[in-house]
Amino acid sequence: MKKYRLKDIATVEISSVDKKTKESETNVRLCNFTDVYYNWAITKDKHDNFMEATANNKEISRFLFKKGQVALTKDSETRYDIGIATYIADDFEDVVLGYHCALITPDESKVVGCYLNAFLHSNMSRKYFANSASGSGQRYTLSIQTIEEMPILLPEIEEQKQIGKLFSNIDRKIEINRSLNHNLVAMAKQLYDYWFVQFDFPDENGKPYKSSGGLMVWNNVLKREIPATWKVVNIFDAVNVRYGFPFATENFTEEVTSTPIVRIRDILEGTVSAYSLEETDDKYKLQEGDLLVGMDGNFHMNYWHDNTAYLNQRCVRFRMKEDSSISAIQTYYNIQPYIKAKEKNAKGSTVGHLSDKDLKEIYVIAPQNSNNFHPRVFFDTLLTQMVKNKQQILELIKQRDELLPLLMNGQVSLLNCD
Repeated sequence: MKKYRLKDIATVEISSVDKKTKESETNVRLCNFTDVYYNWAITKDKHDNFMEATANNKEISRFLFKKGQVALTKDSETRYDIGIATYIADDFEDVVLGYHCALITPDESKVVGCYLNAFLHSNMSRKYFANSASGSGQRYTLSIQTIEEMPILLPEIEEQKQIGKLFSNIDRKIEINRSLNHNLVAMAKQLYDYWFVQFDFPDENGKPYKSSGGLMVWNNVLKREIPATWKVVNIFDAVNVRYGFPFATENFTEEVTSTPIVRIRDILEGTVSAYSLEETDDKYKLQEGDLLVGMDGNFHMNYWHDNTAYLNQRCVRFRMKEDSSISAIQTYYNIQPYIKAKEKNAKGSTVGHLSDKDLKEIYVIAPQNSNNFHPRVFFDTLLTQMVKNKQQILELIKQRDELLPLLMNGQVSLLNCD
C-alpha cells in the first residue's frame, strides 16, 4: 500500500448550505449531519427522506451530490461524532450537502470513492479525526486543513474497487433488511389503527366490527367506547413488568464478559455498548421480543432481539404473558401516546423521568379472540420476522467491522479472490 494525504488524491469543500428557505433560491433536498452520520451510503431511495430547503446556484454547483463522492461530518458536541463518512452511491438532481459537513470529491485515477469511504470508517481514520479535532466543552470541529492532511493508505485501483464493492454489497444487504423492517412496522401500525383505534377488526362474519354495527360500550378508564366483549387492564396485570438491575458503573467494561448490559442509549439501535464484571439474577435477562422503555431523558422504546443481554437500571421491560391475547406490538402502540406525552411534558425542565407511579397509571386493551380474529398470533408473526431481520443486520455489521481493519491494513487482500 502507498501512503497519501487526502488533498493529494481528492478535493475537499466545507458546506455552508443551511436549513433556511429563501424565495430567491432554488428548491433542493438537504442531506444533513444525521443523514451522513447514520448511513454507510446515500442511495436514491433515500431521496424523499431528506428535508426540503433552498440553495443558491453557487451552492448547488459546489455541493450537489454526484456518484463517487464522500460526505463527512465535521462539527459536533463530541469529538467521536466527527469524521463519520458516507458514500454517495448515485447521482442526484436536487440533493445538496448541508452545513456541519464536508464534501470530498476523489480523483478517480488515484482513489475510488467507495474504498475511500471504507477507509474513513477504519480505526486509523477515527483516531486521527478524534485526536485532531479542535475545540472543547460544547463543540468540536475539523478544519479543512485537518481533513486535507488526513493520511490515506491506498492499494492498487483494482483492489480498491473490490474492497469498495464488498462493503457496498454488505451495506446493501443491511439496507434491504432495514427496509423490510420499515415496511413491517408500517403494516403493524396500520393494522393496529384499524383494529384498536377504529375497532374495525373482522367480526364473526369477517366484516369490520364497528362499521358493521358491532356493539360498543363506554369505558370510564379510557374515556371512550370499546367493543362490548373487550376489557381494559392495568399494564401490571396485562404483561410481566421488570425494572432493570442497578449495575455499578465502576464495574462497566468494554471487554466482553458474560454480562452484556442494555442501557437507555442502547434501546433504539438495539446494540450493546458495555459489559459488566458483575453477575446478577437471570430475571433481569432479556428475551427476543421483549418491549423495552427508557425511563430517563428521552423515553426510547423498542423491541429486543436476543436472549443474552441484561437490562440496566432506569429501563423497564414488558414481557407478554403466554396465555394472553395482548401482544408486544399492541402494547407498544397502546402505551406510546402516554410515554411520549410524559416525555414532551418534561422538555425544557430538568431531565425527564418515568416513575413506577407513572407506569401504574397505564392501561391497555385486552381484545377477545374469535374465529376470524387472533391479533396476538398475527402481531407475534410480524415481530418474529422483525427480530430475525434485526439479528441479520447486526451480524452483517459485525462482519463488516471485523473485515474492515484487516483489509485496510493489508493483512487480507481481495486480489485474485473468486
